[in-house]
Amino acid sequence: MFFTRRLPASLLLRFAGVGLLALSAAGCSTLEHIGDFDPTSLWGKDKYETKIVPDQPADTLYNQGLARLHNRDYEAAGKKFSDLEKQYPYTQWQSKALLMNTFSLYQNGSYDDAIGSAQRYIGLFPSTPDTPYVYYLEAMSYYNQIPDISHDQDRAQKASVVFAQIVEKFPKSEYAEDARYKLQVTRDQLAGKEMSVGRFYLNQHNYTGAVNRFQEVLRKYQNTRHAEEALERLTEAYLALGLTNEAQTAAAVLGHNFPNSPWYKDAYALLQGGGLEPHEDEGSWISKTFKKIKLG
Repeated sequence: MFFTRRLPASLLLRFAGVGLLALSAAGCSTLEHIGDFDPTSLWGKDKYETKIVPDQPADTLYNQGLARLHNRDYEAAGKKFSDLEKQYPYTQWQSKALLMNTFSLYQNGSYDDAIGSAQRYIGLFPSTPDTPYVYYLEAMSYYNQIPDISHDQDRAQKASVVFAQIVEKFPKSEYAEDARYKLQVTRDQLAGKEMSVGRFYLNQHNYTGAVNRFQEVLRKYQNTRHAEEALERLTEAYLALGLTNEAQTAAAVLGHNFPNSPWYKDAYALLQGGGLEPHEDEGSWISKTFKKIKLG
């Protein structure tokens, strides 16, 4: 059983005490009516009227939630599953309620709430058969909020982390394949953001800032489609800085790994314009980064 619209007993006693002191200060004659004092009258009987509401059977709440899901009333479904969790904690119904509430929130487009519910489930039930799916719901809640690359990519970063966890922790689950695909999509998005900022710096002749961004792409996102352009942009930035050895290495690595890339043709032409040829310095961080990729 649980109570609604009822003040805790400790507060009622405290308010009753306040009432008694006030009546005593008014004079002894008032004490004759103390037996009629109702502490709840201070706020109105209707507002704080005690009502006893019986708990509904767990399966009834669960089926009501399912019925609302079937009718696509996701908000109402979530409330039913939330009630189920609150009324039946520390039982098998709690994990079911949390799972279904997370799903309802996700379907309703309440992604931040779905993320919070998923994280709560994972914290309480880290190894149930449904745990991989809850990870997936969390990841998708981030994924569905990823903006274009002109905006902050915090959601893409968080989605990437959770998709990677699915691949690592549950490689044989039915969600692993899609998680791998979407992990690549999110990493491509993150690389795209770095490239966008790098190009901006390059156009502003902030070559050091540009190099830092293109380095980030090659070190973290070298398996994305942006790696080719990053190498060409590095060739361009290093030439502008007068670091010909690094420029030649960037072009050489680009040619070795992507010989048919139009970006390689551009890098080669840039070097030729300065009387240079692609030449790889194996001690360069660029060369070491790509060798690590091949070995890994």
